Amino acid sequence: LVLQTQFWSTWTGLERKGQLLPEKSWTIHGLWPDNCDGSFEQYCDLSRQFDPTPSPAILPDGTVVPAWKGPGIDTFVAQFGRQDLLDFMQKYWINQGAPNVDFWGHEFSKHATCTSTFDVACYQSYKKHQDVVNFFDAVVRAFHRYPTFSMLASAGIVPSNRTTYSLDSIQKALVSQTGAIPFLGCQANGTVLTEVWYFSHVFGTEQYGAYKNVDSTTNSTCSKTAGIWYYERTKSSEREVRA
Repeated sequence: LVLQTQFWSTWTGLERKGQLLPEKSWTIHGLWPDNCDGSFEQYCDLSRQFDPTPSPAILPDGTVVPAWKGPGIDTFVAQFGRQDLLDFMQKYWINQGAPNVDFWGHEFSKHATCTSTFDVACYQSYKKHQDVVNFFDAVVRAFHRYPTFSMLASAGIVPSNRTTYSLDSIQKALVSQTGAIPFLGCQANGTVLTEVWYFSHVFGTEQYGAYKNVDSTTNSTCSKTAGIWYYERTKSSEREVRA
């Protein structure tokens, strides 16, 4: 079971540095395997730990995850000449309160190291950091499968500071497009929509396999009765993008 997860954020905290959200698009959270009960492994190979702020910093078995002090993980991608990949990630894989590259290092270290198809031992002629590029390619490929903003907009559900939506209407809009019930995450006592997780069975590897959508195994944290806010972003927090 594999989850492709996305955020609806309304700010980055680094707007003055040009770190902005993509207009008319949700942003990438990540891609990770699930144990079919909501649990997952994390930081499975500390020799490939490139997260400057590990979370958690101590694993359940007491293992300490050391903070990465080396170069940003984007430099590994650049070594393969993949500026196209980095450009896309800078547009759609956005962090809050810290540089985007920190978030990318976090997601690789926490999740890709727990996915066997990205294990170094699974490569016949491994080139250093090839697994990093492959993981980021897989994340972007999966993200393309789920254009959340346009799927909701096609059902008349658009960001608004005046109108709320029901959980049922949001779920139905996404089910009509994907054929499966995703997890919807809300904050503020279940009244502010912030996240969506799409669940899939993958036939083959995450980077090249076929994804079959399945229903979420995790209950939504959004209210079933109260109206749900899908807030607008301030114009200063987003920018026009072209994929």
